[in-house]
Amino acid sequence: MADMVSGNEVKLAAVDPGDIAVLSALLQDSIIPISEMIYLAEESRFVLVANRFRWEDTPAQKVSGQIYARVRCGVTFDRVTAVRRQNFDQEQRGQIFELLALEATNEYVNLVFAGGAKIRLEVERILCHAEDFGDSWPTQWRPDHDFEEGEAT
Repeated sequence: MADMVSGNEVKLAAVDPGDIAVLSALLQDSIIPISEMIYLAEESRFVLVANRFRWEDTPAQKVSGQIYARVRCGVTFDRVTAVRRQNFDQEQRGQIFELLALEATNEYVNLVFAGGAKIRLEVERILCHAEDFGDSWPTQWRPDHDFEEGEAT
């Protein structure tokens, strides 16, 4: 995994399932409008722009009155041979999805969203790039996850 942080900008390259796990942590709780996702079949590429919560700048514990940040992050998956969607209506161009996780094997990458939606990218091999762009903006809302007793946090 190539990882470079210059100032507040993050740039990553992922080439295996372990790298995708790191990218998953970085993109967890990203907000992605359906209009910001596209499969370019002729180029074997799936591209999205996420409004990424900046977990790397966030204290481990919630702090009353804390201001957090989001930033736009472009993510490109190359070598994509097919895209499968589950619980996903592409005709609803105003829909916004919250990314929970990325899951990967050497044959596919799943984008798992809140509400049961999922996109599976079938790949020749994993080749992904993610890069922040533009200025971050403040938010008072920190994503929160309720875990059942006994689940990992």
